[in-house]
Amino acid sequence: MTRLRLLSRPGCHLCDELRRDTDEMLEGIAHSWEILDVDSHPDLAARFGHAIPILFVGERLFAKTRLPPIATRLRLRRAARAASGDA
Repeated sequence: MTRLRLLSRPGCHLCDELRRDTDEMLEGIAHSWEILDVDSHPDLAARFGHAIPILFVGERLFAKTRLPPIATRLRLRRAARAASGDA
């Protein structure tokens, strides 16, 4: 199973959009979400608070603010498989 971590904050419509788009792109690939409120973690707020949403696939940073536009679906699916050990 691929672990996804989303750095977010309450009321962030871009965060909701990124999560929805990611779920659609990973349809058929088992994945789970960890949603972290950056404002509840001072270290994360200092490092990433200005650029949310932030998406990690496994332990790797995948996207800041929006999913990258070029071949996103393919890149995301490859990253998910690599993170889950199915590469």
